[in-house]
Amino acid sequence: MSGIDERGEVFEKKFAHDEELKFKAEARRNKLLGRWAAEKLGKSGDDVEEYAMEVIRSDFEEPGEEDVFRKIRTDFDNAGVDQSDHQIRRTMDELLAKAVDQIQNET
Repeated sequence: MSGIDERGEVFEKKFAHDEELKFKAEARRNKLLGRWAAEKLGKSGDDVEEYAMEVIRSDFEEPGEEDVFRKIRTDFDNAGVDQSDHQIRRTMDELLAKAVDQIQNET
């Protein structure tokens, strides 16, 4: 195998690894976000984890994170929870950073 082929293979493996980490981080962020939102919605016990799973599933509706944002926004609006779009998006960003940190620090 030539040097160029080997480099290409290394880049492909790194890309696949990075995409897997991105997927894991976003899924973990969505779970954390679901728990945060569930608290704001007044949920407790098993309902918190059930709601977190709903948020995770909402991410499969379309590419990107707008489907997750839309779910939280709609649920907050329907329940009369006073959170701005900015606060929801900021929390999404903060929880993504937390999720990445958790994944990177796993052994």
